[in-house]
Amino acid sequence: MSSAASPPTPVGVVVMAYGTPASADDIEPYYTHIRRGRPPEPEQLADLTMRYAALGGTSSLARRTRDQVEAITTALEERCPGRFRVVLGQKHAAPFVEDAAATLAAEGIDGTVGLVLAPHYAGFSVGIYQGRLAEAVTGAGGRHVGIDTWADEPAWLDFTATTVTDALAALPAGAKVVFTAHSLPERVLVGDPYPAQLAASARAIAERAGLASWGAWGLAWQSAGRTPEPWRGPDILEVIRDLAETGRATGLLVCAQGFVTDHLEVRYDLDIEARSVAEEVGLAFARTRTVDADPAVMGALADRVVAAARALGP
Repeated sequence: MSSAASPPTPVGVVVMAYGTPASADDIEPYYTHIRRGRPPEPEQLADLTMRYAALGGTSSLARRTRDQVEAITTALEERCPGRFRVVLGQKHAAPFVEDAAATLAAEGIDGTVGLVLAPHYAGFSVGIYQGRLAEAVTGAGGRHVGIDTWADEPAWLDFTATTVTDALAALPAGAKVVFTAHSLPERVLVGDPYPAQLAASARAIAERAGLASWGAWGLAWQSAGRTPEPWRGPDILEVIRDLAETGRATGLLVCAQGFVTDHLEVRYDLDIEARSVAEEVGLAFARTRTVDADPAVMGALADRVVAAARALGP
């Protein structure tokens, strides 16, 4: 009597995100990790603590990220039952990217797909995530394939365009749409596809939302680091003041296309800081909602995982 064949080993999927402190007590070690082991100066720590306090003490990012991971897991199970084992790996908070790779290796999983919860590729962000995962996976004798970008994903573009049209309906005629993303130092953007991808996705979203090609929308940057070196601009706060000074808009709608969920850079830098500047200069202000765990978008990301996994073989 022959025994039944054992089921194939699942493909590992590491869904990667930035991470956030779980409590106020975690802010200093979190900030120290971001600074590569260098503790923050007292004034730097006080500023970050103040920002989290303005949001109620901590960010909702951890919960929202878990919801996204669960949605991707559910979508993969619907498409390929039992085929994928999904774990979370974070850049600056536990479970770290390396923890996720170790979990999969301990379960005997040899092939891993890396997916970052950020649409646009930058070597300084997505490249670092994928590099850390590849090193951890291959160091344990496994195989890794990364999804470097999904900024051209139709489901995400459609979702974001809908958020633009929905939010514009509540603003006065003549409001301008400004697409934002996290600024990076100019030195790391030399030859990097990040700015071009952001411009391309903004254009695709604007077209889907029916925005005029001249004067109805533009690009800006936000959340630049507090370092002496130049960071990519113009900053969203500068753009808001310029729109008011020139009278080119009655208000503005910020579409934070570089972010997939609400967190510190969205809820403080935009909802508090940018809104305050807009009110100061007399412009109406609104922000589009983020994608969070939208089923259509998370399903589309699951489809990309399935396609990427083919490179790992059967």
